Amino acid sequence: MKPRVFAAFVAPSLLMMLIFIAAPLVSVFGQSFYVTQPVYETVEVESCTPGFPTANCVTETKSQPVRDEDGRIETRTLFVGLESYRNLLQFDRVGEYLSSGNWASILNVDFWAALRFTVMFTLITLPIVIVLGLAIALAVNNAVRSIRGPVIFMSLLPFIITPVIGALSIRWLFIGDGILTAALEEVLNRDIAMFAQGWTIELMMYFYRVWHVAPFAFVIFYAGLQTVNQDTLESAIVDGANRWQRLRFVVIPHLGPLITFVALIHLMDAYRVFEEIVGFSSQSHVISLQWLTYDFLQPDDAGNRAISRASASAMLTMVGIVILLIAPVRRAWREHKGER
Repeated sequence: MKPRVFAAFVAPSLLMMLIFIAAPLVSVFGQSFYVTQPVYETVEVESCTPGFPTANCVTETKSQPVRDEDGRIETRTLFVGLESYRNLLQFDRVGEYLSSGNWASILNVDFWAALRFTVMFTLITLPIVIVLGLAIALAVNNAVRSIRGPVIFMSLLPFIITPVIGALSIRWLFIGDGILTAALEEVLNRDIAMFAQGWTIELMMYFYRVWHVAPFAFVIFYAGLQTVNQDTLESAIVDGANRWQRLRFVVIPHLGPLITFVALIHLMDAYRVFEEIVGFSSQSHVISLQWLTYDFLQPDDAGNRAISRASASAMLTMVGIVILLIAPVRRAWREHKGER
């Protein structure tokens, strides 16, 4: 392909990436070092109550925001350096907890509680999604051809459903007198409150993520199984390899690049977990880094937003994603170099 033709194809994508990805990232990174605050002024306010023979007047000093000619509150932007990161990470409190041996209290800091759940959510669901997706792909690939179509369609339904709707559906099955909760109470002969404890909510969130994402892994692995070299499989059978040995030494190595691809997609998506927090209304028990960023952007009683801390939280989330992606990216690079 000629350089001009290649540039014509690549330039629009690069331009869109610069506008919608690179520029916002640079903007968020810059905002994490600045704080925008309303400008306040001190004024004396006199309030009077009826009295005899004269009214009783009291003068109070109050602070109120300064407004411009159009009635909007004036603001000023200050450079605070790493202050937003320090407020977010709260190393002073963490140090006190560590020095006193009270490690569990670290989770009282919102960022570390969100980080704990986000990392566990990502790393626990990843192997389950891969194993379950591969198991479904193998089962469908060995099924009778006439039922493969309906099975594939039914398997894809969880992935087609909108994430928030799926999370709400699972929540409605368990909350209060939901169908599954009522069935469990009938079997166990005891009252069950699935949303009264943090660990039960986490289990349901893990279940939902696996239920929602496993079909994606299944489709990828099923497509990969169609390209497995049949001559190699037949040779393995002739050599006396059983099903497990053929799977371990022939099928899985062949699907290695696809497993890496699924892992990359899942790591990037699961680390930005947000829909489950909203769908399961778990904010009082469990929060994620993405939800923490969203919470900082919500206006307080005075209408102010913690944009600087939200930007710092977003940047730290990006750093976490990059760290998690190092291992699979290195593996993919080694496989690519080995093929060449």
